[in-house]
Amino acid sequence: MGESLSHAPPQNEAVHESSGGATSPGSTPVPGGDAESGVELHSAGDRDISAGSARYHGAVHWLAKLLTVAVFPLIWVGGLVTTYDAGMAVPDWPGTYGWNMFAYPPSTWLFGPFDLLVEHSHRLLGTVAGFLSIGLVVVSYYCENRSWFRHWAVLILVAVIVQGALGGARVLLDERMIAMIHGCFGPLFFAAATATAVMSSRWWIERQWRTEATTNAHGRPWLAWMATTLWISCYGQLVLGAQLRHVTGWVSPRVFTGFVHGHLAMAGLVLLLVLVVALAATLQRATPKRVAGPARWLVGLVFLQISLGIGTWIVNYALPWPEMHRELAAYTILAKGYWESFVVTAHMATGSLIISFATVVALRAWRSQADKVSEQWTQPAM
Repeated sequence: MGESLSHAPPQNEAVHESSGGATSPGSTPVPGGDAESGVELHSAGDRDISAGSARYHGAVHWLAKLLTVAVFPLIWVGGLVTTYDAGMAVPDWPGTYGWNMFAYPPSTWLFGPFDLLVEHSHRLLGTVAGFLSIGLVVVSYYCENRSWFRHWAVLILVAVIVQGALGGARVLLDERMIAMIHGCFGPLFFAAATATAVMSSRWWIERQWRTEATTNAHGRPWLAWMATTLWISCYGQLVLGAQLRHVTGWVSPRVFTGFVHGHLAMAGLVLLLVLVVALAATLQRATPKRVAGPARWLVGLVFLQISLGIGTWIVNYALPWPEMHRELAAYTILAKGYWESFVVTAHMATGSLIISFATVVALRAWRSQADKVSEQWTQPAM
């Protein structure tokens, strides 16, 4: 009565033949079906518990990974644009000083003023992300049989178009508020690209039924919710940081101090959450390695981010207790210096990288939980 599917198929489920032949009554059915034999399982309610006939497509997955990798330097160079206040280095858009963006002479922007190099490079990297998004849509509609994923690919394309339009509006209107929105939307797109790579992976589609879906997943819903909370906290922390990075003259000292305290408080919350998630993922034997691995990487990234945050404060405002550190008190802040700009931009970019890793952990944790729910659903009733 309480046997699992690995012993015998329930009587109310039908095993279908495929072009590769029929399965014998003594064969071992697998939840989600078998990708090679075409075996599918159906319940008494005729509900399909297979993987929706989903198949892994390397072209889709590699395009998604290329898009994710391409977005990170785009964010880094975008951070340099803000660090060097180079947003208006090119006053027109979508062209560059009246030229087509792609026809603008390389000798002019490669060997010209640094702010021109940064701004024009940022635009070119944005077009790379745009072209990869277009390719992802085309390949997804040609290869993918998951309709929701095809729609998701279209949303990715729409998102990159919106992000580009925000960048153009920032230039045409010369509005710092739009620059801040543009800067906050970039990490969201990075997270969406990361999610696309995760959801198009072989592990996500095949779900490793034979190795992981049969394990005891007790506690994984809690881990998935904690990982989701971590993601929300990381993005909230980034938004608060954007308030400090794009500060304008209208911000009073009291408001600025409030932003600083809120940023520090959120940093403490993120640190606490990432330690809890990494510890839980490591100690729970049922947690897949695909979840525990990125969770441990997150710990290192958060500690790196804290160090970069301290460095960012020093290179921007020096230490609040200079009398206690004579060497640091003698440090002269150099506006837009090489190392100062590197530390500040690295702090911004690492925040986006943390959000990307948190996306991986949360999605894989929820996917593992979905595997367990599907496995329990396939158990025959008493």
